[in-house]
This record gives sequence, structure tokens and C-alpha cells, in this order.
Amino acid sequence: MRAIWKGAVAFGLVNVPVKVYSATEDHDISLHQVHDKDGGRIRYQRRCEVCSEVVDFKHIDKAYDDGEHTVVLTDEDLSSLPVERSREIEVVEFVPSDQIDPIMFDRAYYLEPDSTSTKAYVLLRRTLEETDRTAIVQFSLRQKSRLAALRVRGDVLMLQTLLWDDEVREAAFPALEEKVRISAKEKQMSAALVESFSTDFDPENFTDDYQVQLRTLIDAKIEKGDTLDTEETFGVDKDEDNGDNVLDLMEALRRSVEKNREKKAGAKKAAATSKQKGA
Repeated sequence: MRAIWKGAVAFGLVNVPVKVYSATEDHDISLHQVHDKDGGRIRYQRRCEVCSEVVDFKHIDKAYDDGEHTVVLTDEDLSSLPVERSREIEVVEFVPSDQIDPIMFDRAYYLEPDSTSTKAYVLLRRTLEETDRTAIVQFSLRQKSRLAALRVRGDVLMLQTLLWDDEVREAAFPALEEKVRISAKEKQMSAALVESFSTDFDPENFTDDYQVQLRTLIDAKIEKGDTLDTEETFGVDKDEDNGDNVLDLMEALRRSVEKNREKKAGAKKAAATSKQKGA
């Protein structure tokens, strides 16, 4: 694996330098869209609606539209935000691990110690293990504030992004409000059925049947000679090797939520000022 970011986990006065790696990868076979008539590659262009020109990524900015006004935000504008200027993953609290609802888990990343001494890393890992706690951290990822759980997986610290509370939808189904009577016999038979399927979970026992069958189909077509010449049908992808097209998934992870610290510092300062006035 290749590290995609370097930074530090900060909690209290302890600083843990780390390297960040994507913990998962997509195994799906990549498919393209083609013209059914001649197999030609179908491509999507980034065309400007004002001048009709095809625009390179390096000339594309982001914008907000409120229905009446459009506000253009350049990379310089976005990088000026306080939340974008730190390399810290800030621990804000430690919570019992069983209090985090699995529905909130999103992307996962491994953290490798990035220091000549791994003492701080091991100390944090062992503390989380022995207290059965998960560290809740905040950081910025791709110009968005993120919440995440810092937890232990084997001997490794793992960072798993969390959905915000308002991103988890409530399940409100009228049918579930109806009263249903379940007999003792039905519960007994249901429990017996569950017991008949009970075992220890081993992910290696499961395979993505669709991807296996898709690969078999592709290989069979290749062996049969049912193929087209890629250069003739797909042409040359001008943007294929353009570095501007690469989006670093952890680009903003190296920046801490300095905004949160400033807020706390501001609150303390206001409290101190108020106390002085009262005196």
C-alpha cells in the first residue's frame, strides 16, 4: 500500500505522527459506455454553457447558486478557510465503543505510526483497547468538516468517517405502528430457524458472484475472439494521464478543525473578560 497523507493525531498534549492509507478498495470490474452500432467509446465533456468551450479541470472553479445569484469560489478562496490549514486529526472526546450506531460508519482508513518511536501510537492503541473506548475526532476532508471514529483493529489504529446526525434518515413506516400478535409457538419456531443457520462469521466464505460471472463472460468473449480493437474504437484519452483529474481522497485530512479550537479559545477569553468586569 502507498500512504496517501501524513499528519498527526492530537489529543491533549500527546501528538501521534501517522501515515494514512485507504483501508478498502473496490473490486468491481470497470466498464465503459460504447455506441452499440460500432463500439465507439462514449465520453462526457465538461462544456461551458456560456462560451460552449470544452474546459480542462485546471480551469474549473466551484460555485454556489441561490436561485438569483451565483457566487464563484476559487481554490484560493476555499484554501483561505481556517478549517483548511492544519495537519491535525483532533480528538474531541472518548466514548464507549458500543454507543456508536454502525449505520453512521462510512469510509475507513488505516493509520501507520510515522515516527522513529512508536510509543505514543502504541500508548493510544492500548488505552483504547483496555478502556473499550473509541476516540471521536474532527478534521476537514475535501473542503468539508468531517466527524470520524478512531478505533482499534488488530494491532492497527483505524480511522472511520462518520455520517453527521442529520444525514441519517429516520425510519417512519406506518405499517410498523400496527399491533401484531406473535404467539409463543411462532417465536419458538423462528428461534429454531435462526439456530439452524447460526455459525461464526468468516468473510472469506463469501464471494461477489456477479463480478466472478462477469469476469468469466469477458474471458470467454476474449477467447472466442469477440472483441474490437481498442485504439480504433476508443481513441486516445487526452485526460487519462492528467494529474489535475486525480482527486486525493484525503487531501484535506491533513488540516485540522482549527475553527473548533478558535471557538473554544474565544469562549474562554469571553469568560475571562466577563469575570474581570464582575470583579
